[in-house]
Amino acid sequence: MLRKRSPLFICGAFIFVAWNVILIFVLMRRPTTQGSLDSPDELGNTGDRARGGQFGNIMNEVMLVANAFEAEIESQKKILLQIQSHWSVWENKGDVTAAKPKSQAEHSAPVVIPILVIACNRVTVKRCLDKLIEHRPSAELYPIIVSQDCGHVETSDVIASYGSHLTHIKQPDLSDIPVPPQHKKFQGYYKISRHYRWAFNQVFNTFSYSTVVVVEDDLEVAPDFFEYFRALHPILKSDPTLWCVSAWNDNGREGFVDPGKASLLYRTDFFPGLGWMFTKDLWAEIEPKWPASFWDDWMRHPDQRRDRSCIRPEISRTLTFGRKGVSLGQFYDKYLRFIKLNTEFVPFTKMDLSYLEKKQYDESFEKEVYGAPVVTVEDLQSGKLSGSGPFRVQYSSPDSFKTMARNLGVMDDLKSGVPRAGYRGVVSFLLRGKRVYLAPPAGWSQYDPSWS
Repeated sequence: MLRKRSPLFICGAFIFVAWNVILIFVLMRRPTTQGSLDSPDELGNTGDRARGGQFGNIMNEVMLVANAFEAEIESQKKILLQIQSHWSVWENKGDVTAAKPKSQAEHSAPVVIPILVIACNRVTVKRCLDKLIEHRPSAELYPIIVSQDCGHVETSDVIASYGSHLTHIKQPDLSDIPVPPQHKKFQGYYKISRHYRWAFNQVFNTFSYSTVVVVEDDLEVAPDFFEYFRALHPILKSDPTLWCVSAWNDNGREGFVDPGKASLLYRTDFFPGLGWMFTKDLWAEIEPKWPASFWDDWMRHPDQRRDRSCIRPEISRTLTFGRKGVSLGQFYDKYLRFIKLNTEFVPFTKMDLSYLEKKQYDESFEKEVYGAPVVTVEDLQSGKLSGSGPFRVQYSSPDSFKTMARNLGVMDDLKSGVPRAGYRGVVSFLLRGKRVYLAPPAGWSQYDPSWS
């Protein structure tokens, strides 16, 4: 619908047109100086020197006119820009504001995405911070906030040594937390949950950021870590079926991912963590019910996830090097230390990522997975299958899933019925160079939380 033009714009446009008409009329009628082309006979009767002098006068006159004209055009250009600027302000005050494409908005006013590093008593946080600073393209767009719990002096000294490269904040409550007797050995998980809550409130409420990327102190980041989150930020903000973006693939071990597809991204129903981005709006939703402990498994519960998904990569953009912690190295020796960290810089911000939109993604996903031939674990292990796939291995119960996952070498645990890295119950991975989908039967509708 066309809008009524403001009086300011109409007046400005009229002045611009009128001024230029007057300018052209004046220049055309401008009197020439003595010795100009008004007297061709006199010019013909003079000597060579006179002709040269008069020609020089003519050229000087032409240059003066040209310079005056050029200066006037520059002046008019400035007037037009002022008119345009006032018109834009007027438009934005109107009842209807012109829609601005998301990509243009991102480009003209890039959002600041802080990196929150959760730290405690690991002096090896230096490895994490060194890589963040090495790969960070802009300190202004990606401020680093290190939130430290535990009061460990040596770790605090390491963090402080970075000076103005980061902001160091300290969780003030270091007291023990009353826990049920059966959870006495889990005191560390209670303190971690308390720390996360405090740190998130600092980022969103004290520093007033709208988005954050959370990194633990035992993570090393890939060269395109920042590029990855920058490109996916608009999608996270605009798609209500998403609630996080993760840099982690739980099954991202060497040999289980395609090294030629570093740009490949997936939707997943499993909350991956380990380098993840979420928004202030989500924090406002979950903060009032934040759990006393085991916050990551709590995030995987249907009451929190609410059928929303995360984005995760084929090849992880983070690598964990922290074997020792409150989990006592659970999964580390068998899985985590073998995770492949991406080394190829992928220009995600220049790519079309619209295929991640739920409707488009689901249609393609269904065709890809359920169009693949069904094979057995034995078929895959025999090495007799030809081609690169994809192939589908079908499970029908939690026990069959766990047995197949163990035999195929992928993580076999389920959280509220959701397999690690799974989407609609399907786990995608590479086995001996062949794409494999470990999937429920066609017609899958929902997860069963009792599958745990």
